[in-house]
Amino acid sequence: MQAGQLLSFCITSTSVITTELNMSGFALPTTQTWFLYFSLFITYTPFTIYKYGFKGWGKMILKDGWKYFFLAVADVEGNFLVVKAFQNTNLLSAMLLDTWAIPICMFFTWVYLRTNFHWSQYLGVFICCLGMGLLVYSDQSQNAPDGPGKSIWVGDVYMLAGATLYGFTNATEEFLVRRAPLYQVVGQLGMWGMIINGIQAAALEHEGMRTAPWDGRVIGFIVAYTVSMYILYTVAPILYRLASSTYFNLSILTSDFYGLIFGIFLFVRFHPYWLYFFAFVVVLSGLVTYFWHTARKYLGFLSSFLSHGFCAAEQGKVDSAIPAYVLAEKPPGDLEASPVTDAKN
Repeated sequence: MQAGQLLSFCITSTSVITTELNMSGFALPTTQTWFLYFSLFITYTPFTIYKYGFKGWGKMILKDGWKYFFLAVADVEGNFLVVKAFQNTNLLSAMLLDTWAIPICMFFTWVYLRTNFHWSQYLGVFICCLGMGLLVYSDQSQNAPDGPGKSIWVGDVYMLAGATLYGFTNATEEFLVRRAPLYQVVGQLGMWGMIINGIQAAALEHEGMRTAPWDGRVIGFIVAYTVSMYILYTVAPILYRLASSTYFNLSILTSDFYGLIFGIFLFVRFHPYWLYFFAFVVVLSGLVTYFWHTARKYLGFLSSFLSHGFCAAEQGKVDSAIPAYVLAEKPPGDLEASPVTDAKN
C-alpha cells in the first residue's frame, strides 16, 4: 500500500516537473529521460556483472539481450511520447489519459500469463474509453491549450500512444521479472534504454541542446525528475513480482487526484473546460467498475502484506533464479544463485 502511494506520488511529481520544464522553455523529451536510463545502467549493470562475471554477463546479453532491447525501445518511445504530450496538452488531461495503460496492460497480461478477467472488468474498460473520448472532445473544444503547446488534441494523441506503450512495457516487464533477477531486468533496461535514448537525442535534439536554457532551475527540475523516475523504475518491478502489473496500475490511481490538485491550485493558469470534470468522473467510474470484482483479492493481498510482510503473487509462480547458462560459467560456490520463489493464489 505504502509502496503504491510512493509510486503514485513519483508519477505525479514527474508530470508536474515536466509541465514546469515546458513552461521554462525546455522542450527536449529524449534528453530529459536519458539521465534516467544512465542512472539505472550505472547502478544495476555493475551489480549484475559482479554477480554473473563478465563472461556470464556477456552470455546473458547474447542469449536474452534481444528481449530487453525491445522492452527498452517501447519504454524509451513511451517516455518520449508522454513528455512530448505535455508540450501540447495540459497536466490534467495528460494524467487522466494515462489511464489508457490499464486496458493495454490487461491485454498483454492475458497474452503473456493467460490471466482470466471477469465480464465486469471488460465493462470497466469500455466505460474508461467513453470517458477518455469525452476528454479528447473536451480538449478539442478549447481554442488554445492552458500551456505553451499549440494543439491540445495532438497532445492527447501523443499521451494515448505513450500510454499504449506504457501498458505494453508494464506487462512485459512483469513477465520478465518473474523469470529473472530484478537487477538483471532493470540493468538491461537501463543499458539498452541509455543507448537508444542517446542515439535518438543526438539525431533529433542536437540543435535544441545548444539553445536550451540550462540554468539552475532547469537543472534542478531534471535532477528531481530523474530521482522520481529512478524510484519508480526500482520499486515498480517489486510490485510486479509481489502482486502484478495490474495491481501496480491500481495503486497509482490516486495520481489522478494528486494531479487534479496540482493542476487547479498550483498551476492557476489552468482553466479546464467544464466537460473535463464529467469525463473525470466517467473514467473513475470505469476504473471502479474494473476493480470491483477483484477488490476482495486485493484486500487479501493487503492483509497478507500486513500480516506476513509479503503478498502472494496474483499471476502465480515466480521463478527468478539466475539463468542456468550463467551459473555454468563459474565454479560451484563462486556464484550465489538467487532463491526461487513459489507464490500461489
